[in-house]
Amino acid sequence: MIINQHRTLSGLNIFLVTLVGTILCLGVYLHLPDKLTPVLVEPGLNRLLGLHIGEDLNPQLNVIITLLLTLFQAFYLNRVVNHYNLLGKPSFLTSLMFMTLVSLFIPFLVLSPTLICNFITIWMLQKLFNIYKHVDVKGTMFDLGLIVALGSLIYFPFIVMLLLIWGSLIIFRPFDWREWFTPLLGVITIYFLLAVAYFWLERMDEFYQIFIPFTYNLPTRLDMDMNDYFVLIPIVISLGGFLFILKDNFFKSVVQIRKSFQLLFIMLVLIFGSFYLNAERSINHFLLAVPPLSIYLAYFFTHAKMKWFYETLYVVILLTIIYFQFF
Repeated sequence: MIINQHRTLSGLNIFLVTLVGTILCLGVYLHLPDKLTPVLVEPGLNRLLGLHIGEDLNPQLNVIITLLLTLFQAFYLNRVVNHYNLLGKPSFLTSLMFMTLVSLFIPFLVLSPTLICNFITIWMLQKLFNIYKHVDVKGTMFDLGLIVALGSLIYFPFIVMLLLIWGSLIIFRPFDWREWFTPLLGVITIYFLLAVAYFWLERMDEFYQIFIPFTYNLPTRLDMDMNDYFVLIPIVISLGGFLFILKDNFFKSVVQIRKSFQLLFIMLVLIFGSFYLNAERSINHFLLAVPPLSIYLAYFFTHAKMKWFYETLYVVILLTIIYFQFF
């Protein structure tokens, strides 16, 4: 069955993950509009650099490029998870869950700033998981500040990942004010250079507009089709299973793994909390939650005991996604 096969580190699983990802994007591929212009970075950076990326990209190629990018992200995240042994044994379940979650909603399956930011999200996780074993991490913290700032220029709500860096210091490190200051210095460095560029071009008013999202009101609704909520039902059941299994295994795990799962929880809280910084109030924002949720689901499907239950549950997830994409 699907889950048992991906519990191993077989090379065949690379093909199977690719096949599952391809099947799950067929619905959007076959029902694309005639015109689909992707927006890959924030408007402020677009205006400054004069970028016009993807304007001549046809919708079919848009989906194909998205599939290739998400596959790369899936295998990259899977490598990080296996390296830090977050699941207890190496497997391809993280990549399988990643490709499943990025197919939940049709807006996830086309090019977007959040899709690009997921490369940065996984890169950050790789660096954050690693700080537990290092004596001096000030250089890493500065690099992470630069990474967060660059990510926020692509998609501004990504700026909240600065809080994730500080959260990682609380979880993994004893207090050192220099480690707390260096990521902020990294963020300031990027925005200072950006301010200089706007000032040089005598366009400082546009620079100040970058921070307008901080003035947005808290959202009271999310633009989602009612059918989208049905797609989430088996995912919520899986997450419930994850919490149940984690409760039994949490204190049996090594310290670094326990702390890593706490870090992923903080990431999810920040991603959901930063939704108000999303000007369009679009569901695309939650694509940022796919990496941590993929690890949680992979943990559940790794440690679930009842084969008939977890295999059936994953098939239900697949069929639900396919059904609502086509019908």
